[in-house]
Amino acid sequence: MSFGQGGPGWGPGDQQTPDWAALADASAARNRRKKWIFIGAGAVATAAVVAVVAAVIVNAGSSDDGKSTSALPSPPALPSDSAQPGPSFSHVAPPPPPNPYDFVASAKKDTAPLGADTLFPGQSLALGSGAYAKGPTGKVTDCASVTQGSLGATLANNGCRQVIRATFTKDGVAVTVGVAVFDTDVQATKAKEQASGGIASLSGSGVNTFCRGGSVCRNTTNSYGRYAYFTISGFTNGKNVTQGDTAVFAAGNDLAKFTFDQIVARGRNQASAAAARPAA
Repeated sequence: MSFGQGGPGWGPGDQQTPDWAALADASAARNRRKKWIFIGAGAVATAAVVAVVAAVIVNAGSSDDGKSTSALPSPPALPSDSAQPGPSFSHVAPPPPPNPYDFVASAKKDTAPLGADTLFPGQSLALGSGAYAKGPTGKVTDCASVTQGSLGATLANNGCRQVIRATFTKDGVAVTVGVAVFDTDVQATKAKEQASGGIASLSGSGVNTFCRGGSVCRNTTNSYGRYAYFTISGFTNGKNVTQGDTAVFAAGNDLAKFTFDQIVARGRNQASAAAARPAA
């Protein structure tokens, strides 16, 4: 028994047994033909899509009136960063701030109002050892007239212009501060270094005479800028001061420091005002 031409073959001896190897080869050949048919069809489809896309791109590159994109106006040029103005910096260093000391070192710069009320404002002072009541104040141009001992000659010989005094009291202790005013700090420094004797106490306005008639009192001397300043401290009842009278020493130190601070503030205030004024 056999099939027509092209049918499967049979094994040897024609025992009606299929030739499985031949069948497998035929099946593989058919599969290979189908695979190449599919690959070929895919390649054709891909080529067609590429052609369509290329046509769209070509058509998009032309305007309706037949002009190419190269004929269209180009976008305006943007300015480069170099065209923008950069920040400018001054190469001139600002002048240094005025020195406050310069404004109390010389009468040429020290032009702010000066008197007992500017150096010793208010009716009382709250200082280190307590509150002091302000008593009498005064100002003289005859510097020697408000001194004791040889201090008057020292002030006059160094060009003293005026002496401003104020008296303060606390708990039976009185202190008179005397500020001698000169034209320059050199004169004031010499007066301090040469000083002996002391400032005369200032009484009145409820303050009894103190540190007169030979009573022992405590004196201090110092200077800053064109100012030499002095204190005399003692008891309002005329009692002599001893080394153990710490209240008298504390009162003199308090008023001397306050006077120094006032002169420093005077220089600082004038320097600040000068710095705030516009340059000429």
